[in-house]
Amino acid sequence: MFLKKNSKVPLDKFINRVLYDKTKGYYMNKNPIGNKGDFITSPNISIMFSEMIAVWLISFWEKIGCPKILNIIELGAGNGEMMFQILKTTEKFNKFKSSSNFIIYEKSPHLKKIQKSKIKFSNIRWINNLKKINNYPSIFIANEFFDALPIKQFIKKKSSWSERYIKNNNENLEFYEKKTKKEFIERLIKQRINKSQNFIEYSPLANKKLTIISKIIKKNNGGLLVIDYGYNDKKMFDTLQSVKKHKKNSVLKNIYNADITHLINFYFLKKKISALKLDSVNLTTQREFLIKIGILERAEIISKNMPFSKKSDIYFRLDRLIGKKQMGDLFKVLFATKKINKFNLGF
Repeated sequence: MFLKKNSKVPLDKFINRVLYDKTKGYYMNKNPIGNKGDFITSPNISIMFSEMIAVWLISFWEKIGCPKILNIIELGAGNGEMMFQILKTTEKFNKFKSSSNFIIYEKSPHLKKIQKSKIKFSNIRWINNLKKINNYPSIFIANEFFDALPIKQFIKKKSSWSERYIKNNNENLEFYEKKTKKEFIERLIKQRINKSQNFIEYSPLANKKLTIISKIIKKNNGGLLVIDYGYNDKKMFDTLQSVKKHKKNSVLKNIYNADITHLINFYFLKKKISALKLDSVNLTTQREFLIKIGILERAEIISKNMPFSKKSDIYFRLDRLIGKKQMGDLFKVLFATKKINKFNLGF
């Protein structure tokens, strides 16, 4: 354990070390995605998810005038399944595919190896720095990306605020609250804290990446598509959680061997993006987004003339993606772009 006896560290520093330590980090040395992993993502449930994203990308490219060169950047591509299926789908659209630079922004060397072994298309590259993206219209796709970034937590009790830390108490990890000032938090999150707010979850790293992405979009045109689980509420609450083998795990147990994540507050995310001067921000559920693009029609087409067992599997997977009691309502989809683009497919 990197925390020495009786020492303490802010929650975001703890999460960053657990998930992204170069030698031991959870994401740096294993593939956590799939039935044999700790969790599963939409692209790995059904190829129809990635096909709908491909349709959406082509439609947006057409809406902004079919630029001769376009950057498509996936943020944190996991096992590479979504980008693989997008490339496969766009093979039928030669003009779009030949115009597109496909880029994966990936921090994990292990996942990068998996992605490279799966994705053999020629017009794709990997980057470690978002600032190295060429000056062309750029579309960023973030599917379950921002929930994996470290967060700070601030708690208000009576009239005073504290920041949540992790403390090593005689080799036992525990949460610890360190007094802080409201003014410090407001400077950090760059907004005033409402009197009714008694809990703040905030990711400085997410804000840093959003700032870079927004500048690229404002300068070169494009957009940001965020797909993640979360809620749309003015009031924040504690959403810190950990998962191991598809089951809930204590955040302070199985260090380096379990995922640590949180729910995205889309109300706060919308405000943050608007403050970064992207003046068109749309939000909907994953269910509505996929249905409006045509996933029901796609399921009908591919299941036609199939035996019952295969057809039922397609619709079982579809229900996981759009079912109201499954991912359909829990997962939200946010799209940010310039108002001049007037693009709202899926919203």
